[in-house]
This record gives sequence, C-alpha cells and structure tokens, in this order.
Amino acid sequence: MVLSSALFDTLDEGEILRLAMDHVGAAGPYSAQAGYLRVDGDLVPSPRNGRIHALAVDRRVRELAGQDGPVTVSGSPWGRALGLRGLEGLHGYLVVTSCSQPTEAERSLLATLVRHTAAALSVAFAHRRRHEDALALHRLRGERTAFQRQLISVVAELGYQRAVHALMADVAASGGGEEAITHALHGLTGLPAVVEDRFGRLRSWTGPNRPDPYPEPDPVRQDEMLHAVAREVGPVRMKDRLITLIRPHGKILGVLALVDPRTEADEHTVLAMEHAATALAPELAHLRNLAEVELRLHRELVDDLLAGTDEASAYARSEAVGHDLHRIHYVVVVQWSNRTADDSFAQTVGRAASNVGMRSLLTRRSDHVVLVADDRPHARALYEALARETGTRSGAIGVSAPCDCLDDIPHRYQEAQRALEVRRYSCECYGTTFFDELGLYRILGPGNDYQELQTFVHEWLGQLIDYDSRHHTAMVETLSRYFDCGGNYDETAESLAIHRSTLRYRLQRIRDISGKDLANVEHRLNLQVATRVWKIVLGGPG
Repeated sequence: MVLSSALFDTLDEGEILRLAMDHVGAAGPYSAQAGYLRVDGDLVPSPRNGRIHALAVDRRVRELAGQDGPVTVSGSPWGRALGLRGLEGLHGYLVVTSCSQPTEAERSLLATLVRHTAAALSVAFAHRRRHEDALALHRLRGERTAFQRQLISVVAELGYQRAVHALMADVAASGGGEEAITHALHGLTGLPAVVEDRFGRLRSWTGPNRPDPYPEPDPVRQDEMLHAVAREVGPVRMKDRLITLIRPHGKILGVLALVDPRTEADEHTVLAMEHAATALAPELAHLRNLAEVELRLHRELVDDLLAGTDEASAYARSEAVGHDLHRIHYVVVVQWSNRTADDSFAQTVGRAASNVGMRSLLTRRSDHVVLVADDRPHARALYEALARETGTRSGAIGVSAPCDCLDDIPHRYQEAQRALEVRRYSCECYGTTFFDELGLYRILGPGNDYQELQTFVHEWLGQLIDYDSRHHTAMVETLSRYFDCGGNYDETAESLAIHRSTLRYRLQRIRDISGKDLANVEHRLNLQVATRVWKIVLGGPG
C-alpha cells in the first residue's frame, strides 16, 4: 500500500517505472530485469535496464507485441514480461525474473503491483495529456488572436491596395500619360517620382530637387544597373533611389524610380510604386509601338529612295511622315564595330541624330544604318553623340556630297559608302568622313565607274573645260602639258610651241578661272590626276 501511494504521488512516467522496478521484491522473490515505456508508438528501454542479456530481453519483449509472455534469462528458472496496460492501451512493460517458481500468492501480489503501476502510468499519462492539451489550447488561442490581428491588417491592406489600384487605373484611363502617373505616385508617397528611358535619359520628374541639367547617363553603368534590378523581384534600392523596371512581356521599356535619400519608403510605398509601374507599362508600350510604326514608314520610304522611286510618290509619303524632301539632302552611313545594325541600334542612331538637331529619315542594312538628312551634318556632333549612346568610340560615319534631286540619292548613297570605306581603312579609322572632301581618294577605291571619273574631272576641271569650249582655247591641254613636264616652264612652252610669257599668262588665267591654287599641294595633286583621267580615260578634248 505504501508503494501504491508512492506510485500515484508522482506524475512522471519514468519515475513510476523506476519505483516499480526498485520495489518489485516486495511482492516475492523477484528482481526486475528490464522496464519499458511506450513513447510515440515505440518501446523505449528504461535507463535502469541491465546490460547482461539486454539484447535478448529486448528482442523477446518486442516479439510479444503487447501480450504477456515468458522470458528466458540465464540463471533464472522463471521469467515473465508483463504488460503495463491502461484504458488507453499499452503503457509499457515490466520484465521480472525469480530465482524459484513463485507461489500463487506471490503471483497475485506481482499482478497487483503490475496493475497499480499501470494505473499510476494511466494517471500520469492522462495528466500529461491534459497538460499538453492545455498548452495546445493556449497556443491555438494565441494563434487565433494573431490571425485575427493579421486578418484585420490584411483587410486594411486590401482596402489600401484597392484604393491605389483604382487611383492608378483612373489616372491611366484619363490619358494624362507619364506625367499624370508620376504626379499620382508623388502624391501617394511624398517622394519625387522619376521616369527614365532604358538608356537613363529623363522622361518625367514630379517633385522637388530636380537636377538641372539632368546628369548624362553612362551606358556601361546603366546596363549594369538594369541587369542588377532585373535579377530581383520588385523594387530595388540603388543608393538614394528605389528602382523598378517597366518591362511588359519581359522587354525593358523604361525605369521608374523614387528619390529616397532618407530611406523613408515602407511597404505601402513599394505597393504604390508597383501599381504605378503597372499603369506605366501599357503607356510606354503604346508609345513604343507608335515609334516602331513611324520607324517602319521611314524605313520603307528610305529603302525606296535608295533604290530609286518616282518623285511624286516620295514627296507625298515624306509629307505623311512629316519630313520635307524638297530641301537639299545628304546621305549618311553609320557603322559601329561593336553593334549589329538591328532595330535597337537603328533607334540609337535616330535618337543621337535627333539630339544633335538632324532632321532625317532612317533605314538599316545588314551592317550599317542609313540616314537621309536635310542638312550637312556637323563634322563631329553625330559621332560624339553616338559615342556617348553606345559607350564606345569604335564607329565610323560616311557622308555623301549634297543632293538636290531625288534621282541622285542612289548615287549619293554610294558616295556615303565610299566615304565610310575610306574612313574605315585609313590610319584614323574612327570618326566622320565627307565624300566631297576625299579628293583623289574618291577614285582610288574599288568599284569606280565611268560616271565617278566624270564627276571627279568635272569638279576639278569643269570650269576650264567649259571655258575652252566657249572660247576655243586650250587651257586644260596647257595644264596637262605643264604637269607632264614636271612644272618646267621652258619644256612646257616648247612642247606647246608658245612663248614662255604666254605660258605664264595661261597659267594665271587657269588659276583665275578654276579657283585652284597650283602652289597648294592637294590642289596640284588632284588637278594633275584629273588631267590624266581627262586625257587618258575620258579621251581628252574629244
């Protein structure tokens, strides 16, 4: 009875099993070989189990599968594994051995001890269950409270999201464009809202502290920034800005940023920014589609001009795209070594030309972009603008002679290509070359034709040829003989059968009529080549 009281006084299952094992001798000539408690469906041995015969006993207990049964232990004629059962099922095992066969009374006492131990384990188990249930209930109540708070927060958040979504949808539908969207974003966040194109140039700024002038973007750093932001989900902080990309269908059309030097942005700021980016996406996509349509119309017109087309159609189509073809035009060819001549590069060239004030039509070929510009390009402006846009100076530009007739555009296109070719194969292979400044190089390149030779001769000797034709003189022949004789006055006069003073007079008249200076090295070289071509290739006076 004292043992039973002790068993029920503790609520620890391990302590109950220990007491039963320690006092099993009170029921007879018994000794406890092993004890087990059922934990999560498995039988866990008691720390008091002996090491001798442990494996054999353990194997036998598990074989019994919850039933009582005999256990064989060396040196003990009697052994029994007794299940400790309660209303909830098996709580464990008590393995008992005896040095002799127990009597009926001793077996009864052992059975009583086993029942008391099982009952005490049931009580302890029920108490533990109640304690665990109480803890679980407390945890559930805490989780319910937290869930209720979260639900309230979610409801409020959803209300805010709906309000922001409705505001941005209304702004986008109003047709206010980028300015209206950045204005709404600035009003929601209190931070300056900025829209840039994918190249880093400002499109819209709403809010204070706008830089003036706006910083010129660095193409390399801009690409690095775009790749860094594209790898993340949602807005990304870059120094004093919170940045997100505007990229419908995965194509980057621009950048939306909030200027936040004091890191005031919170989750509501991020939400408003994401909705603003969503509203901007169709707006920028629409503008891009318009630009692509305009570019396609320009390209088709330029393609026809370069191939040759009727003037009436060309003038009508140029008016439709807002360009005046009645002005004198120049054909400009652009090639950059690190860029393929795709739509992206064509747009870059068009943007650079617009930035330096060039009004032009544009198309592209397999390895270069072609502009038909209504004014002579500046010697360096377009090249420098493209160097900034592309981030490299490894490019060349060829410019034709002026063209005052649409029929001449195909020929001027060849001139621009010739100028580009001369630039690419020169010592300074990057920069701008004008065809009308090539001089002798115009006829030294491959692919020259009779018309090109005529053009060169006409440019340098045309006035003299016309003078000879009108006055029946021999100014061109005199100049040719002068060069053939190496500039020697006596030899030249003798070959022409004229007096030295007459030769001097003719040479002075040649200077006056042609406007060319025979003392100028370049003029002298081009005039000599022109006279050779006039005499040998073009047949001289005939």
